[in-house]
Amino acid sequence: MDSLLPASARLGLDLFKDLSKTDEGNILFSPAGISTTIGMLPPVTRGAAATQEQEVPFFEKDTESSRIKAEEKELEATEEMHRQLQRVLSEISKPSDDYELKIANRLFGEKTYLFLQKYLDYVEKHYHASLEPVDFVNAADESRKKINSWVESQTNEKIKDLLPDGSLSSSIKLVVVNIIYFKGQWDREFKKENTKEEEFWLNKSTSKSVLMMTQRQSFSFKTLEDVPAKILGLPYRNHDLSMFLLLPNDIDGLEKIIDKITPEKLIEWTSVGRMEERAVDLHLPRFRVAGTYDLEATSAGLRAAGLSGSPEGAGLRAQRLLHRSVLELTEAGTEAAAATAVGFAVTPAQDWERFHCNHPFLFFIRHNESDSVLFFGRFSSP
Repeated sequence: MDSLLPASARLGLDLFKDLSKTDEGNILFSPAGISTTIGMLPPVTRGAAATQEQEVPFFEKDTESSRIKAEEKELEATEEMHRQLQRVLSEISKPSDDYELKIANRLFGEKTYLFLQKYLDYVEKHYHASLEPVDFVNAADESRKKINSWVESQTNEKIKDLLPDGSLSSSIKLVVVNIIYFKGQWDREFKKENTKEEEFWLNKSTSKSVLMMTQRQSFSFKTLEDVPAKILGLPYRNHDLSMFLLLPNDIDGLEKIIDKITPEKLIEWTSVGRMEERAVDLHLPRFRVAGTYDLEATSAGLRAAGLSGSPEGAGLRAQRLLHRSVLELTEAGTEAAAATAVGFAVTPAQDWERFHCNHPFLFFIRHNESDSVLFFGRFSSP
């Protein structure tokens, strides 16, 4: 499992850095959701080991048996990676009375295609994803609506219209879908009567009034030495999951430190042994953020998703990787959902650490046992 951690963190951070180049506003996506979707993709579409000789893990009825054997060999080569990812997903998905966390996967395949059974068994075994036949050839839009309806039902209606009008055509043979839904209460809720209007500074000259939740408690806290910023861990009930807030010291400090943040440093900064319990005066906006991305729009997005380099002439090419997410943070806790599709307490009187999130900051929700990052985002524009 450990070998997956740097890769998972790297995907989230690299993708964030890429998105932030063109998006100055709020950003939200699910690294765990995107990683899971990529894991279900046919091997050839991941690009890393793609060659002209490889084919997709399904075949038309006249496909040569030698090509099927090549696909079986490719599936066997990636089995260990799938086993590790399966262990992470199993750890994350353990039932709990303290929060609601659901991960669901499904394949939607063209009904006239005969899919390689070993591929279907493989995805069913590691990702609990079954194949649902649909009619892309004659009813692409109806199929799109069917997929959107499934996503909406799985995310408690938080994610609607994952696949926009015109996003699927009769040439589509396979759509791989993942959803993540999370609803959790803070370990110690913010009192609504303490929520007041305060200024949130977009930059040194512009501010907006926001509803700011406040709480004085003992939190996991660290002042960073590598960059001018500090990190706070805000646990949910049972402490299985936490939201981490990375707050720059300066109003306009976030953009200045982004390039200095690495996946390894994020893991190191937030590790149990590095953070200390400190008395903190926390001010945190009540907010809702959402993100919709076509991750194939940029080359970095492709690299993060592992979809670049698919060979010309292959039977299946990943055309788009669509990702939509939403997160709402309140005094009680957090409700968040994401969907990805590829076509194809009171403490004694003391000095308080000031942690006022009144200017742009990063946040991410992590499953602490596996170190998996479920959601990653930036809040910069109320």
